[in-house]
Order: sequence, then C-alpha cells, then structure tokens
Amino acid sequence: MDLYFDPAQAAGYKSRAQIVRVLSEHWLKANIPCINCGGALEKTANNSHVKDFTCPHCGENYELKSASGNHAPKRITAGEYHTLLRRLHAEDAPNFLVLSYRAPDYAVQQLLLIPRHYLTAEMIRARKPLSATARRQGWTGSTIDLSTLPASGKIALIEQMQPADPHRVRQQWLANRYLHGMGRQKTWLIATLRCLEQLPQTFTLADLYRFVPQLARTYPANHNIEAKLRQQLQTLRDQGKITFLTRGHYRQNP
Repeated sequence: MDLYFDPAQAAGYKSRAQIVRVLSEHWLKANIPCINCGGALEKTANNSHVKDFTCPHCGENYELKSASGNHAPKRITAGEYHTLLRRLHAEDAPNFLVLSYRAPDYAVQQLLLIPRHYLTAEMIRARKPLSATARRQGWTGSTIDLSTLPASGKIALIEQMQPADPHRVRQQWLANRYLHGMGRQKTWLIATLRCLEQLPQTFTLADLYRFVPQLARTYPANHNIEAKLRQQLQTLRDQGKITFLTRGHYRQNP
C-alpha cells in the first residue's frame, strides 16, 4: 500500500482545500477497497449528498473526511445539517472514512472507518447558519462528534502509518452490525457499549451503575437511566455480546 498522496494529481488547483480533496480522493480510490466485500470503490459525482464513494458490487457508500495531523479530531466538519440527518436515516446511509495526513509530505498517518450503524442523530451538531449577506444565506453546516463513539465504532484501517490486518478489520466490521436495525434504541446501546469498554471482562450491575451520573448529564430528559441500562444488557445478551452469570453479575464475550 502506498501511504503518500501523489501531488501531481492536483496540478492546476490553487485552493488548499481543493488540493487536499483531490489528492485524498485519488489516494483512497487507489488503495482502499470496500470494507464490506473487498470490491473496488467508484468515485461518485461531485456534490453527491454525503457520498464520495460507492461500491458497485455490494452498494455500500462512503464519505471521506481529511485533515492534517496524526490522529482524527474529536469533531469532523460535515455537510448541510438537515441533509446529513436525512442521509443517516436512509437505507443507503454512508460509512465515514476519517483520514489524517502529514501536511509537509502528504503522508497518510491514520485512516479510521466509522461504520454507518454507529452514527446517530445525537452525534450531529448544527453550526451557526450563514449570515444574510452570505452567498448561501441561511445555509447550516454541521459537525459530527466522534468523542461519544465507543472504541468499537472507530475501526483503524491505518494507524501510525501501519496498515491494519484485513482479517481483523473484517471481524470488527461485522461484530456490531446488529446496531443497524435497532432504531432509536441504538443511541442507548452505543452509550452502554462505551461504558462497558471501561469495565473489566467480568462486571456487576453496580459497576455499570457508576456511569449513571455521567449519563444523566448527557441525557437530562431521561429519569430512569438504571432501567435503560438493564434493557441494553438484555439486548446485548440476546446478541451474544455478554453472558448473564448470576443475578447482577455479567461477562463480556470476545
């Protein structure tokens, strides 16, 4: 795998943003296959709504976000707020690829895959609408808050300029696809998974309840968080993610 952009691909472009867009898209198409089926990705038409690449073999879509640095930022800038929300609820919602590169020589430092089944409306933040004097008056951009994702929702394809093992990436991709069909419950499942990642393999209900104050600040409208957590444990048990040992005692499964 070539871990450097090819500057020749952006000949004639002046804008820094345009140069990075062209170089990163060319690099991705040449080096990264579809995560779902391994097929070659195709670039979509410019200005496609929240979809930079598509897989003609299995139909998975991908949106690429690039920024200089060694690691993905906590928040990434996305497109128009309402359009993004609609796309996240669509059957063909995109997966996000977050690329970090070293600015002086365009070396790819990190590439994260954010599977579409991990993205929820609560992660999307509206930006301030453009002013009345702007060319796109009232247009509202957005950001995606990646800090709320559990580690399992950020699959490293490249880390510190080292490509990940494709077999392991495939396992991570398949591990939690059940989230795609969970509807509104997905928000609480993801929050619970994030808590469980901070607990040992064997844990108690009391251990999980330690996160209640933190969750209460995140979800102030919910006044029965303990019951919500117990509900998620039952779902995770049904999905084979945890095992109920004895009353109030659980084990996380690999």
